[in-house]
Amino acid sequence: MKAIAFVDYENIWTSLLDRGYELSPEQLVRFLQLYAERNNIYLLAVYLYANFDREEFWRTQTTFEKTNVFTRHVYGKNNYSSTELRRNAADLELMLEAQEILLTRASTFDMYLLLTGDGDFLSLLRKVRAWGKDVKVIGIAGSVHHALQPFCEEDDLLQWILLEKRDAEYHPEQDLEQGIQVLGTLQVRLPYVASTKARAALTELLGRSISQVKEFIRYTLKEDFLTEKEHPDLNLKIGKTKIYLLNLKNPKVQKALGSLYEEVSQRQLKLTLE
Repeated sequence: MKAIAFVDYENIWTSLLDRGYELSPEQLVRFLQLYAERNNIYLLAVYLYANFDREEFWRTQTTFEKTNVFTRHVYGKNNYSSTELRRNAADLELMLEAQEILLTRASTFDMYLLLTGDGDFLSLLRKVRAWGKDVKVIGIAGSVHHALQPFCEEDDLLQWILLEKRDAEYHPEQDLEQGIQVLGTLQVRLPYVASTKARAALTELLGRSISQVKEFIRYTLKEDFLTEKEHPDLNLKIGKTKIYLLNLKNPKVQKALGSLYEEVSQRQLKLTLE
């Protein structure tokens, strides 16, 4: 599934601030990465709209651009007068660009992912659906207009931020046994366990955030529960990929795998002989 994300940043940021949380660019990018991995989505591009003249957004535009987010600075006042506000300016810019992409590049994507709670986007969503494209809306619980509710899922930025705040308390060793079992099952089912596939599976099955899973991987590599190596694959453009292998000599790995141990051992032996 190929998707393009459009972010009504001021709407999302303000809705969270009303609940006492200040959304950072890094948090938003992490959320989009997590959403894409969990839902098996290839995120083609992220377009973000905001008035970066606002003091609260100082230097955030540069931060977003460094993470490959396409920012659109939507100034808040008329060029020729400092008194007349450009109302709904970001909404209009977002809708115009979204429709331009729909009309000129419809064959390149399957879904629009819209981060907002603003009901003014209903006409855009109807147009996108009429073209046979899927639409998903993600907002802040309690701040999503009722007209957008049919397009919403269970994903909620506020709940994700509350969960992420517990990342600092994360201890990867508590997921060791289950994580080893997840990786072992993947090794039995797949020709090899690519690093991206491993992270996606651990994120979903352990119920952890991307940053927590990365910490788990670092821990297992450091403590010699896991090893990584380059594996040849002629189906890939670069001809190789990074894969993970469980250290089957480690007693804790053996214990966690249990009845899976022999199958995993055979699969890893086959890999080493290739």
